[in-house]
Amino acid sequence: MADTVFTPDVVAQIMRHMNDDHAADNVLIVRGLGGQPDTTTEARMSGMDADGMDFVAIVDGVEVPVRIPFAERLTERRQVRGEAARMYHEACAVLGVTPRS
Repeated sequence: MADTVFTPDVVAQIMRHMNDDHAADNVLIVRGLGGQPDTTTEARMSGMDADGMDFVAIVDGVEVPVRIPFAERLTERRQVRGEAARMYHEACAVLGVTPRS
């Protein structure tokens, strides 16, 4: 089944927002939920579909692909914000970081 909820234009908009406005959150997410070490210095969202977000993390100077699944399959664009927030808060909990309010 084709992923018609998240067209290339929609994915590009979400990626731009995550990478421009939430770059530090991306790093926390890949460290906490993607199993990447503290030596991860950068992470950028590189794609997504209804089942999860893809990132490219920079670990010890090397690009590493990371896939973070959503808690459930998304069916609407508006669900992405909630899933991104969930990922951020869960990553903070795993890493022992106080999330911003």
